[in-house]
Amino acid sequence: MTIKRILLTSIAGFAACAAPAFAQSSDWSGFYVGGSAGYADASSNSGETLVFDTDRDGQFDDQVNTAAPANAFSPGFCGGTANGVTPGDGCGSSDSEIGYAVRAGYDWQFGPFVVGLVGEASKASIGDAVSGFSTTPASYTFARELDYTLAARARAGYAFDKFLAYGTAGMAWGELDRSFSTSNGANSFTPSGSDTAEGYQVGAGLEWMMNDNFSLGFEYLRTQLDDEGYVVDVGPGTAGPTNPFLIVNPTGTFMTRSEDQFEYDTYSLTAAWRW
Repeated sequence: MTIKRILLTSIAGFAACAAPAFAQSSDWSGFYVGGSAGYADASSNSGETLVFDTDRDGQFDDQVNTAAPANAFSPGFCGGTANGVTPGDGCGSSDSEIGYAVRAGYDWQFGPFVVGLVGEASKASIGDAVSGFSTTPASYTFARELDYTLAARARAGYAFDKFLAYGTAGMAWGELDRSFSTSNGANSFTPSGSDTAEGYQVGAGLEWMMNDNFSLGFEYLRTQLDDEGYVVDVGPGTAGPTNPFLIVNPTGTFMTRSEDQFEYDTYSLTAAWRW
């Protein structure tokens, strides 16, 4: 049974157990601390490529050509880590992982309406990669893995009996471990860029007040982090002047991945202690 199916089964059981409580009412106002655990999945990047700045003007809108001239990256690209030096060797992708988080917040209730603020720190070892293949042949892989995420969100919802249905949105900050690898042994490769990224989170959830102090729930979140600035400076190394990376500018070419956003989804079971 997949992790996602286990979560959906748990949600169905949660709703069935909670059904008898509809006749009672709850007060959602006050502080709470809690946590969550569930399924984290990075969005597919199957259409991503590498992009190049051969004239070093700050614009990644150039094609790397051979002396012929011909497109030096005509073999193409793949979403994942290269298994070899040609597209035929295939690419491996990152698996979905278990994610977990701790949080603290405060809710205010006005009749059936509830508004609140929540701060959260989460961990999920998920990531993605993109690889390009040159006619040399050689492979070039950019990879990133999420270390942790911090978030500050608002939430607003509607309380009915012992349930709270809500939406949530806010800012997110992440630490991304970026890396670059290649089978090209001729050129030099110098990566640069910060590992921090910022963006936002949006989502929705359903929470059940089991008693005056304890609640359980299910929550979905979409996180998007802006992953900008990780660039590899491809230099001469031991390569000659007809090397494709050096033809336009003898000092080399800047290279980066085409997608500057890292997105992932989490499907979590939540628990909170309230007072």
